[in-house]
Amino acid sequence: MVGSDGLNVSPSPSQQMEKQLPNQWGVTKPLSRAGPLELDIQRSKELEKFLVDAGLYESAEEAAKREEVLCRLKQIVKDWVKELTRVRGYTDQMVEDANAVIFTFGSYRLGVHGPGADIDTLCVGPSYVNREEDFFYVLHNILAEMEEVTELQPVPDAHVPVMKFKFDGISIDLLYASISLLVVPDDLDISNMSVLHEIDEPTVRSLNGCRVADQILKLVPNIEHFCTTLRCLKFWAKRRGVYSNVTGFLGGVNWALLVARVCQFYPNANPSMLVSRFFRVYTLWRWPNPVMLCEIEDDELGFSVWDPRKNPWDRSHQMPIITPAYPCMNSSYNVSTSTLRVMMEQFQFGNKICEDIELNKAEWKALFEPYLFFESYKNYLQVDIIAADSDDLRAWKGWVESRLRQLTLMIERDTYGKLQCHPYPHDYVDHSKQCAHCAFFMGLQRKQGEVIQEGQQFDIRQTVDEFRHQINMYMYWKPGMEIYVSHVRRKQIPAYVFPEGYKRCRHPRPMSQQQLDKASSEDGEACRTGSAERRLKRKKELEEMEMKRESLEKRQSISPQMRDSASPDLLCLRSANALKGYSLIESETIKEGPESCQPIGGISPQVIPCSGSSGGKMQHHEQDAEVNTNITISNEGMQNAETFDAGCLPNVNNGGNPEINDQGFLQGDIREAKSKLLLDGGRENVAGVFEDGLREELEANGQHGMVLNSGDVVGSEPVQKTVMRHVDRNSKLLYILLMSAYYFCLYAAFSCSFCCFYSRLGLTSSA
Repeated sequence: MVGSDGLNVSPSPSQQMEKQLPNQWGVTKPLSRAGPLELDIQRSKELEKFLVDAGLYESAEEAAKREEVLCRLKQIVKDWVKELTRVRGYTDQMVEDANAVIFTFGSYRLGVHGPGADIDTLCVGPSYVNREEDFFYVLHNILAEMEEVTELQPVPDAHVPVMKFKFDGISIDLLYASISLLVVPDDLDISNMSVLHEIDEPTVRSLNGCRVADQILKLVPNIEHFCTTLRCLKFWAKRRGVYSNVTGFLGGVNWALLVARVCQFYPNANPSMLVSRFFRVYTLWRWPNPVMLCEIEDDELGFSVWDPRKNPWDRSHQMPIITPAYPCMNSSYNVSTSTLRVMMEQFQFGNKICEDIELNKAEWKALFEPYLFFESYKNYLQVDIIAADSDDLRAWKGWVESRLRQLTLMIERDTYGKLQCHPYPHDYVDHSKQCAHCAFFMGLQRKQGEVIQEGQQFDIRQTVDEFRHQINMYMYWKPGMEIYVSHVRRKQIPAYVFPEGYKRCRHPRPMSQQQLDKASSEDGEACRTGSAERRLKRKKELEEMEMKRESLEKRQSISPQMRDSASPDLLCLRSANALKGYSLIESETIKEGPESCQPIGGISPQVIPCSGSSGGKMQHHEQDAEVNTNITISNEGMQNAETFDAGCLPNVNNGGNPEINDQGFLQGDIREAKSKLLLDGGRENVAGVFEDGLREELEANGQHGMVLNSGDVVGSEPVQKTVMRHVDRNSKLLYILLMSAYYFCLYAAFSCSFCCFYSRLGLTSSA
């Protein structure tokens, strides 16, 4: 290069990079072409070291084992296709040429998989080998007979039909695509548009995974920097609880597309810069503007592509992330309003930490602090899933998990978005139960800034009932597969969800702290005015208040109507009829005599120990310290009380030893109260529910019903008071009558004085 002074000047490395790179990556020009500074290079080294120390890279032995498993799988599918070709009477030459090809996609294809990660694979076969019979039946039986294959689970009804299994300990997700060729060549170019001719929509979706992975690697400026950044962001998303496509968050391909777009915005940036820019970009991103790596291609093949101008259903997508391969689709259609809100909060968290890292106020480990889900909300939905054995639980759990996002959408729909949900993409297992079990949790809160009138309620009984009805439509249902949905408070979260099996210490309650601060300020005022008597009196009142609170907590540890049975954390919603005509907020299972649980609809109940209980011990649901409740007893609702196969508690007999039947399940004589998830708004600091209160009402079950109305005052221990309500009503009536008489007398006296005044002036006679 010749400068202005005639000397030869060699171009700088950044100028060479700009010359090599195209003028534009993606659909827009880059936001910045700046390269890394020395400090950025140092931060990238620290980030890569952190990822290595976190165990995100697999060993050479495991990598070699994966290659061996893929080679064996390729041979299995080839033999499978050859055998089908021979059985169907094709010529010997056709049998010899018959072939099937295995492609990889997902994290393994992109090079960002870690230890223990599964391998996403696609089997491409000839046109005469179909998915329904040949793949999900013939190949399934071949794999089932092999000793190396375990945990075989076909999912033919999925949006993308898949067969899941472990081959020699390596998890495999196997898809199948039958293309319009009689012989599939080994060097098949899956990116070629010709593979899409004369195939159906499920086959297109199956092929799209491999085609998208290839396009991503072609559309990023630096593959190495892309892979490091993606590995980092996937690890961050898992730690912060926003990595799950099936739950309504983002899966592997979604994160890959988001990272690839940031790489296009900053083509010369290194991983540390890309991570920081990732959070900066998507904190400011205006959804639902789509994220696209290239222009949407509309080919003549006729497949539907993402276009909100033509397709009304595309307009409802909250967070469109468009795949770059034809047919271009929205890969994040599962995202809902609630899950988008959660992800935006986490993006803001990541952006704040990255700003601190750039200012040397924080280290990389601060970015990957785990999200404290069970300390973030005051109310949760607990979805317990049980089955007869581990194999049934695997299939049953997969079905329920795939429908959980529907529960989020239905709650948003039925509450008009005022009740926000946060489904947590992690399952928890209670090993103390006698049958196969796992549980999912969903945080609940009132929408911030939403004005809710006092007494307004979030009634989601019918929503949960509709969800359970959809779940029970499972085609492969077996006896023992059950699901229970319960509303639990933060203090009722079972211990098995916490690390080391214990609950984290909680901070002092805001209401109690305000009371203490107020008391301290009044004490200081008393000191300043010299009123020692007032100070002593105030301290005495505080001590009495503390003693009353402790006494209340002790009394609440024993529930009068639960002396013969355990109070469960697992609150069952067992029957659709159990949700009608009641004002219940959470169910209580009450043991009443020797009646046994009766099966409903021919389904035998599988009775399991309560969540958070051990060996059938009693565990009471504690109330929040600031709750004031007035407990009254009534007989309302007794005519509709029914007996259910609750499946919650063991029958505690002979000193608390649970009875076990021949199948190994705990049997209990349980009567479950009707259940209602009734979430109430409109009060401040009452019951700790959605930051504005919860109305609890426990309707009649058996002999008595207990009603807890939030906002009233606790006067004494909860006992039966059969006439208190009538006394209160008569008192109010007497009060109204007395006040009416008082105001009438007042009016009469005023009228007399007025007449006397005017008579003195002589106006009365003139009138």
